[in-house]
Amino acid sequence: MGKTARIFAVTNQKGGVGKTTTAINLAAALAVKRKVLLVDLDPQGNASTGLGVAYDDRKTGSYAALMQEAPPEKLPRATEVENLDIIAADTELAGAEIELIGDERREFRLRDTLRALGKSYDVILIDCPPSLGLLTLNALVAADGVLVPLQCEFFALEGISQIVRTVERVRRAFNADLHVAGIVLTMYDRRNNLSELVAADARSFFGEQVMQTLIPRNIRISEAQSHGCAVLQYDRRSSGAQAYLALADEMLAREASQAEKGSR
Repeated sequence: MGKTARIFAVTNQKGGVGKTTTAINLAAALAVKRKVLLVDLDPQGNASTGLGVAYDDRKTGSYAALMQEAPPEKLPRATEVENLDIIAADTELAGAEIELIGDERREFRLRDTLRALGKSYDVILIDCPPSLGLLTLNALVAADGVLVPLQCEFFALEGISQIVRTVERVRRAFNADLHVAGIVLTMYDRRNNLSELVAADARSFFGEQVMQTLIPRNIRISEAQSHGCAVLQYDRRSSGAQAYLALADEMLAREASQAEKGSR
């Protein structure tokens, strides 16, 4: 059996947690060492914008992937980041949930498409909408693991338990291999006691599921997105870029360790 990509859904039903920022910048950081595909499954299309894909250049993207309207190999397009391709969010994506309601295999549409692309990539990241609807369900059914961005702010831990319960339901009903691959602490500010408290609380609740790497508040990350590029392209030496490189290394090491355990 040949190699096939490891697939990760980047999700949190709470908005403003750094979900898309993490998807973009982790994908770019992973692309330093691996061949990566980013799937923009959020109708807002911010991951596509953040990697410089113009609105009028988003035909045949993630909507086509879900509706299976085009051969899988026609869906990815290259980005300005070497080794990083994207399936952009087409404008019709917002209507996909309604169109899929009557389909018997509606939960498996994305999985079928990504399995066909698996041999072309090492890692596939899916940027999910900030909700737990049918689009996110498709991502969870397709994925091997879930990455949950968690902002270091008040009320941050509220809602995480909902994601964990959803992962467990999807495991039982559709995808027995699904697991929480990591909780990523974002918007961390060392000068703020609240950041320290949230990080400590997260580690006490979720233990080793919380990644060691902390993503700091860093103006370079926001500036990069406004220029339609990843922070690695914009300022590789910034604390934000270095944090995402460290997160990519930690994620690859965790996956290698898990694969080693599974082969014993």
